Amino acid sequence: MNKKGCITMKKTYKLIDLDCANCAAKMEDAIRKLPGVTGATVSFLTQKMTIEADDVDAVMKDVVKVCRKVEPDCEIVL
Repeated sequence: MNKKGCITMKKTYKLIDLDCANCAAKMEDAIRKLPGVTGATVSFLTQKMTIEADDVDAVMKDVVKVCRKVEPDCEIVL
């Protein structure tokens, strides 16, 4: 549940070509700032990203844009 007491969704995605841990941290910070996102983790080690949001599917377009700005070669397997 988020701070407003609403139920949130959580989904994990595989990442391809995430090159460094610093980029993963930058992506994570940028995703967390997006409206509707209540949590995000990006792991360089496992090449996975977990998004927690009120509606994950609705925010994924913005998540992809943010990730491409930080790491243009990284692909999110949707």
